[in-house]
Amino acid sequence: MSTAMTFGQKQFIPTPPDKGSFPLDHDGVCKKSMIKYMNCLFSKDSNNSLCRVEAKDYLACRMEHNLMAKEDWSKLGFKDGDLELSEKSK
Repeated sequence: MSTAMTFGQKQFIPTPPDKGSFPLDHDGVCKKSMIKYMNCLFSKDSNNSLCRVEAKDYLACRMEHNLMAKEDWSKLGFKDGDLELSEKSK
């Protein structure tokens, strides 16, 4: 008969992420921009620095539809020049 001894063990208490939850896009409102980003990654051998415009468009879609908290682009790793690139691609 084997019984597990739990004396002295700390209980695991999960903590939420620092920036809150990252809800799934159940309705697919940002699916088009997500697919563009994923296709870019696939075609560029997963070099995400070559897909910054697509990444920015995807994050913008998520922020517009309240699927993530609105953040300054600088906190997400984008510069002012990246904003201009994204606007030209539309």
